[in-house]
Amino acid sequence: MKQENSRSASYTVECEDYVHVVEFNPFESGTAESLIAYGGNNYVVIGTCRFQDEDTEVEGIQYKTLRVFHHGIRVDVIAWSPETRLDALSPQIRFCTAAADKKLRLFTSDLQENNGYKTLEGHSDYINDVVFSPKEGQEIASVSDDHTCRVWDLEGNLTTDFVLRSPGVSVGWHPEDAFKLMVAEKNGTIRFYDLVTHQAILSLTTDQTPLMSANWCLKNTFKVGAVAGNDWFIWDITRSSYPLDKRPVHADRARLFRWSRVNENLFATTGYPGKMTSQLLVHHLGHPQPILIGSAPVGSGLTWHRTLPLCAVGGDHKLFFWMTEM
Repeated sequence: MKQENSRSASYTVECEDYVHVVEFNPFESGTAESLIAYGGNNYVVIGTCRFQDEDTEVEGIQYKTLRVFHHGIRVDVIAWSPETRLDALSPQIRFCTAAADKKLRLFTSDLQENNGYKTLEGHSDYINDVVFSPKEGQEIASVSDDHTCRVWDLEGNLTTDFVLRSPGVSVGWHPEDAFKLMVAEKNGTIRFYDLVTHQAILSLTTDQTPLMSANWCLKNTFKVGAVAGNDWFIWDITRSSYPLDKRPVHADRARLFRWSRVNENLFATTGYPGKMTSQLLVHHLGHPQPILIGSAPVGSGLTWHRTLPLCAVGGDHKLFFWMTEM
C-alpha cells in the first residue's frame, strides 16, 4: 500500500468529549451550511459546517454549535430525518439515536423552547443501525443483535418486523422506493425486503464473516458495498448475488463502509483501532490502491458530506475531516 497517500486530516473541530458517532445530514435542509450531528458519552451535539472548498470566504472550516441535547447514556447511532429544515419560520430538527440501553430516542427541536424526545422500546439487544424513510420521514427502521429488523412510526408503534438469521448490522432505505429496505446480517447475508408483501425479494452473500457494515449506494442503487473480515466487497445487484469485486483492506478487520454521496465510484472504509489509532481508507473503483490513507486517534463513526467529496470521522475530543481530490 502506497504510504505517500497517508496524510493528516484536512480540517479538525475540537469537541468537549470523546466522539462515538458522527453524521452529516444527508438531506437538503434549506441552508448553505451543512448540518452535522455527533454523539458523546451522554449528549448529542447539532452543529453547522461550511468549508473553504465550497465558500472562498471561509478559511478552512467554519463550525458553529446550534444545540446540545442531553442524552444521559452513550450515543452509538444517529440518523437524520428528511423533515429537518432550517429555512422554515420555525426551524425543525429531527433525528433518532440508538444507545447502549437498547432503546431508540426520537428527538425533535425548534432550536428554541420546544425540545423533547420520545423513547422507542422493543429491541432486546444492542441496536447497530437506524434509518428514516427518505421521502416523508414518517417511519424509522432499526436492526439489532436481537436478530430482528423493526420498522416504527413516529409515535413509537411497531409497524413491521423481520426475524433475521443472525445479528442485524446495517439497514438502508431505497431513496425512491419507500417499500424497499436493505438489511445486512453479521453472517454475511444482505437481503432486500418488500415492505408491502413482507417478503425478501433479493439476497446477496459474502464468502466471509463477520460482515460488519453494508451501505446502499444512493447515487446508483444497483450498487451495494460492505466490509467483512479484512475485505471490502462490491455488488452490482443486476448482475449477480455474488460480489463483482473484493479486495483486502484493513489488516486487523474492517469496521465501516460508506459510499460517497457525490460520486458512485468513491467510498471509504475504517478499520478497528490498533495501537490507539484507527485507519481511514478512501477508495475509488478506478484505482487499484486506496487514494487516501488517514488515521485518527481511536476514531469512530464515518460519514460523507452531502455535496462535497469530504468525509468525517469522530475521535478523542475531536472531529476529523478529509477532503478527497476526486
